[in-house]
Amino acid sequence: MIGTMRRLGRLFDPKSAKSLILALDHGASEGMIPGLTEFPALLAGSAQLPVQGVVLNKGLARASVPAIDLNKRIVIQLSAGTRHGVPTYNQSLVCSLSEALRLGADAVSVHVNIGNDLEDRMLSDFGLVTDEAHGLGIPVMAVIYARGGQIVNELDPALIGHCIRLGGELGADMVCVPYSGDAERFALAVAACPVPVLLAGGAGQSSWEAFKRTVADGLAAGAAGAVIGRGIFQHKDPLGALAEVCTLVHGDPNPETT
Repeated sequence: MIGTMRRLGRLFDPKSAKSLILALDHGASEGMIPGLTEFPALLAGSAQLPVQGVVLNKGLARASVPAIDLNKRIVIQLSAGTRHGVPTYNQSLVCSLSEALRLGADAVSVHVNIGNDLEDRMLSDFGLVTDEAHGLGIPVMAVIYARGGQIVNELDPALIGHCIRLGGELGADMVCVPYSGDAERFALAVAACPVPVLLAGGAGQSSWEAFKRTVADGLAAGAAGAVIGRGIFQHKDPLGALAEVCTLVHGDPNPETT
C-alpha cells in the first residue's frame, strides 16, 4: 500500500492539505454538453493554478495527456453510462486498470449509484476495482450518489451519510459525494469516514454565488476538497471561476499582512 499512499498524498496540496480536482469526464454521459468543448484552454490555464488533478475518460486522456502540466495528477474515470440509457443511472466499467496505467493514471475513479436495481452490480465493480488498484499501488476515488427508483431526495442527509460511509467501508481512498446542506450530519459522517471526503460539484445551483456558498459550506463541514466540472466549464469565465474555487478550497494565496 506504500505506492497507493504516496500517490494519494500527491493529490493534496502540501500547504492547505486540501484537494481540488477538475472533472472533465462529462462528455461520455452528456454528449455535446455546453462548455466542455473548450477544455483545452481550461487545461492550459489550470497549469498556473493550485489544481491538484483532472478527471478524464480514457479517450480524452489519450489525446490530452501530452498537454497536461506534469504537476497535475491524472485521474482516469473507469465508469460510464449515458443519459439516454435505460435506466439512466446505470454505470458500467469501460476502462481497465492496466489501460489506465498505460495512459499515465495517478489515480482512478469509479462511479456508483445506490438505491436502484443495479446497485449490486455497481458495488461489485467497485469492490473488484479497489482490490486490483491497490495491488498495483493506485488510489481509488469512489464517486457515490443516491440515484434510482428507490430514491426520493438525492440530497437526503441520511443518504449522503450512507454514501460517505459506504465508500469508506468498501476500501476507497477518497469518497466524492454531493453536499447535503445539513452541516451537522455531514460533518458527523465525514469525521467517521476513514478516508478523505471530497465534494461533488454537481449541477442545479441557482447562481454562481449559490454554488460557491455550497462549496464553502461543505468545506466548513469537513470536506477535504472538491471535484468540480460543469460548475467551472459552463461558467462564462471558466478560468476566473476556477481561480475563485481555488481560493475557496486552499485559501487566499496572497493574504493581507498587518
